[in-house]
Amino acid sequence: MNLQDILWPKDGICTDMEMYFHSNYKINLIKKEDKREGTCILFRRGGVVTTDTYFNSLSVEKWKKYTEIQDVSLTLTVQGSFLVSLCWKQKINGTYIERELKNTVIKAPERSEVTLDFPDETKGMFFFRIEALKKDGKFYGGYYSTNTEPDKCRPIKLGIVICTFRREKYVRDNIRLLNEEIIENENSPLFGRLEVFISDNGQSLGEYRLSSDKVHVVNNKNAGGAGGFTRGLMEIIKRPDRNGITHALLMDDDVVIDTASIVKTAALLSLLKEAYKDAFVGGAMLRADQRNIQVESGASWNAGNLISLKAGLDLRLWQNCLKNEQEEYREFNAWWYCCFPMELVRKDNLPLPIFIRGDDLEYGLRNMKTLILMNGICVWHEPFENKYSSFLEYYVIRNRLIDNAYHFPWWGKKQLIKCLMGEYRREGYLYRYRNVELYIRGIRDFLKGIDFLEHTDPEQLHKDIMASGYKALPSEQLEVPFMDSEYERGRTEEHPHLHEIVRKFSLNGYLLPAKHIRTVPMAQPRPEFVWRAKTILFYDIVENKGFVTHRSIRKFIAQGFQVLGTIVAILARYDRAKQSYIDRVREITCTEFWEKYLGIKEQKPCEGMEDLDGYTKDASCTE
Repeated sequence: MNLQDILWPKDGICTDMEMYFHSNYKINLIKKEDKREGTCILFRRGGVVTTDTYFNSLSVEKWKKYTEIQDVSLTLTVQGSFLVSLCWKQKINGTYIERELKNTVIKAPERSEVTLDFPDETKGMFFFRIEALKKDGKFYGGYYSTNTEPDKCRPIKLGIVICTFRREKYVRDNIRLLNEEIIENENSPLFGRLEVFISDNGQSLGEYRLSSDKVHVVNNKNAGGAGGFTRGLMEIIKRPDRNGITHALLMDDDVVIDTASIVKTAALLSLLKEAYKDAFVGGAMLRADQRNIQVESGASWNAGNLISLKAGLDLRLWQNCLKNEQEEYREFNAWWYCCFPMELVRKDNLPLPIFIRGDDLEYGLRNMKTLILMNGICVWHEPFENKYSSFLEYYVIRNRLIDNAYHFPWWGKKQLIKCLMGEYRREGYLYRYRNVELYIRGIRDFLKGIDFLEHTDPEQLHKDIMASGYKALPSEQLEVPFMDSEYERGRTEEHPHLHEIVRKFSLNGYLLPAKHIRTVPMAQPRPEFVWRAKTILFYDIVENKGFVTHRSIRKFIAQGFQVLGTIVAILARYDRAKQSYIDRVREITCTEFWEKYLGIKEQKPCEGMEDLDGYTKDASCTE
């Protein structure tokens, strides 16, 4: 059985050679030389290529830990004379170890396939080195495989669920790619074993005619990512025998994907040991603007102090590929690429209706026992520091409180008050008073208990929240002109220690006269950037948009009183609100609730259902 193909750089996906191969200067990559040959590497004598890379090494340790495989073979397609070495690397106690396991001289006057067997190893990663002994040698690719018995392979069919809101281009491009390389490609290992379910929250895809017998587009109420992904899961559930779909693969609408990640995911799932049959498979997020840089590979929620694991790794370096292989504590994988068994997706075990920010982590906390992450399974996505949305202030705190209420009940009033005070100082010092108001509103809505979440129209609420935040305008519409020199100075200016002391005791300059107009990054600005400013331009240099705020001592003081009132409300109502989520979460994670919430049909009375671990039986919503 094929475990993974040797991959090539692809236009529109990733063209960084070092993500696929390391080489000396005596080789050339030839793309689509002709239809028969396809992409290949042409060698001069002495040319060397190694695959100790993100996409073309084999994570033997994880394959043997999680799956039934006993052996690994390498099949190469070559023409010419080569020395092929099978190699192994591992990181032990901070030391990198590399061994050449075996080598073979290959003489192939014509294009030929050669299969070599790796010796038995259970740690680290496998790769190979190929060196041309004569000129004009060609390497056409290959694959890693195993001889595992067919009866140990699980039948796998994937249902890809995509939630989208008016990102037509991304969706069209990804559906075209899936159609060409898997759905309509009889040579794909996943041919006939993949369907796509698109929840169109913006109801704008109809004209593009994406639907087919394997691609299902359904108009959906805009209930955020949670509502869109849940609707996709419900579409799978309601089909007879779920169309044979064994696993759901949730994927963002605006990612760049190599279908090889999907094929590799399916191969991994088909070979899982019985002990790991309920495992989640996660894809790492890589930067869309620097496609060799990893943003996150699994994450720990940490009660809201999010830890993105393996962040910032340059995956062109084999040392980082090895580091990426080391497993550490993780609590969830984001839904930009997250695959899990449909057996978990029962009619009583759907996501929480929390719109955005926190739906993926909550579902992972509730259901994930094992998360498998592997080099080469990934998507590319625009990094979050390039994005800023004022309205998220509301969802971040409200959904954090909901998630913590159920999964981290020790996190309580003291921690919340500390967060509120920090938000008041940070955003107040930046004159972003609307953000403080949104944050307070998020807290107060949580304090209303689960009834608020259950009975509030998410679409209308979101419109209201959007209108309450700051809206970025094109540069020509701004009252303060953008100046690049001022922007760069604000980002790089250093302040002496004495300045920090003065800033602290003057409330970041509120107690001193204001005299500056500052320009700072829209995303992740720091209060020291705006010391004694009277006006601030928050600017996004990618989109060439921004918004302006002005210092108002009156607003700052008034919001201080709002904060005090909110603290009183927290002390009085937090415990009751938290308990409502603990006691009644099943009511808002079942099919009947979601059908009503999304306006699919009128709510029907729920009928009996077995007790499940972690839940209390509740006759109000069981099935």
